[in-house]
Amino acid sequence: MSGDKDYADMRRRIGAIFLGSAGNLVEWYDFYAYTAFSLYFAGSFFPDSDPVTRQFKVAVLFAAPFIMRPFGGWLFGYLADRYGRRLSLMVSVGSMCFGSLLIAVSPTYATIGLYAPVLLGLARIIQGLSLGGEYGASATYLSEVADPPNRGFYSSFQYVTLIGGQLIAIVVLLVLQNLFLTPEELKAWGWRIPFAIGALLAVFVAIMRKDLPETEAFKKEKTKLKHGALRELLHYPREVLLVIGLTAGGTAAFYTFTTYMQTYVHLSTGMSEEKTTLIIFGSLVFASLLQPLYGALSDRIGRKPLLIFFGIAGTLFTVPILYALRETKSEFVAFLLIAAAWLFTAAYTSINAIVKAELFPTSIRATGVAVPYALTVSIFGGTAPAIALYFKQAGVEDWFFYYLAGIICLSLVIYARMRDTKAISAMGPS
Repeated sequence: MSGDKDYADMRRRIGAIFLGSAGNLVEWYDFYAYTAFSLYFAGSFFPDSDPVTRQFKVAVLFAAPFIMRPFGGWLFGYLADRYGRRLSLMVSVGSMCFGSLLIAVSPTYATIGLYAPVLLGLARIIQGLSLGGEYGASATYLSEVADPPNRGFYSSFQYVTLIGGQLIAIVVLLVLQNLFLTPEELKAWGWRIPFAIGALLAVFVAIMRKDLPETEAFKKEKTKLKHGALRELLHYPREVLLVIGLTAGGTAAFYTFTTYMQTYVHLSTGMSEEKTTLIIFGSLVFASLLQPLYGALSDRIGRKPLLIFFGIAGTLFTVPILYALRETKSEFVAFLLIAAAWLFTAAYTSINAIVKAELFPTSIRATGVAVPYALTVSIFGGTAPAIALYFKQAGVEDWFFYYLAGIICLSLVIYARMRDTKAISAMGPS
C-alpha cells in the first residue's frame, strides 16, 4: 500500500512539473524566436545597409523588454503570492501569446515607416513583462512541488525547458531554411511563421494550465501576505542583495552563450547563417543535458560548490574561449568551444532557481525570486548582446570579453560568502 502511495505521489509531482515546464518552454520559444530569426527580419524593420548596424538595433530591441521584466516580476509575483501560482502562470503565458501574435502580423518599415519598429518594440515589451512574471512563478512552482531531497534535480528542468524553447526556435528555423523556404522568402515573409506558431502554442498551454494543481505550500501559507508584495520584500534586504549578486555573472554568461552566440559566430568568423544555426543548436542540446546532471549533483554536495565552480571557471576561461572562438574557421571547434563554456555556465543555470527559492519564505517567495532577479537580468543579461555589439562597432570587441569575466568574478565573491541554501533553507530541510 505504501508503495502504491509513493508511486501515485511521484506521478503527481512529475505531472505537475511537466505542466509547469511546458508553459515555460513555450514562453521561452516565443521569446527566443526573435533572436533565432533576427538575421532574416532585421532588414524589414531597420533598412540600413550595414549588417552590424542592423543587428545592433535588433539587439537594442532585444534588451528593451528587459526593462519591463522587473515590473512583470512584481505584478506576476504578487499574483502568485496572493492568489496562487497557477493563476500567475496562466496570465503570463496569455500575455506572451499576445506579444508573439503582434510580431507575426506587424507591418514592415516599407509599409508604415518608423511605426514598424515601434510596434516591434511594443510586442517585445509585452513579452518582457510576461517573462518577468514567468520566471518567478515557475521557479517557485517547481521548487514547491518537488520532494525535498530532489529539489535541485526537479528545479533544474526550468532551464531545461528554457533552453528547450530556444532549441525549438532553432529547429523551426532549420526546417524552414532547409525544407520549405529560400533565404529570400524567409527575409520577405517567412520570418512571421515562428511567431504565429508561438502564439498558437501559448493558447494551448494556457488551456492546459487551468488544470495545474496548486502547491501545498501555497495552500498552507496563502493568508500570510498582509501587505503589498514589495513592502513585504523590504523585510528581506539581505536575501534581495544575494539574489542580485549571485545572478549578475550567471545571467551575463547565459545570454552571451545563448542569444548572442549566433550573431557573434556569424559576424566574427564569417560562417554562413545555416552553419551558425547548426553550431548553436548542438551547443544548446549539450547545455540542456547538463542541467539535470548538475541539479542532481547539487542535491548531493550542496548548491554552493557548484556556484563557486562556475565563478572560478568563468573568471579564468571566458576570455580565452571568446578569443579562440573569434579566430576559428572550423564549425566543430566552434561547437567545442561553446560547449566548454557551458561546462561551467550550467553550474549556475541548473540551480539558480532553487537557490533563490530557498532564500525566501512561502508567503513572499514568488516576488522575492522574481523582482530582484528580473532587475539584475535587465541590467546584466538582456544588455549583453547590445553591449557586445557596441564594443564591436567601436572596434574594441575585446573589451566585452573582459567585461563578462569581470562580472562573473564579482559574483564569485558573493558565492564564496553566502550560505549554502541546501543546508540552510527557508523551504525547510532537504
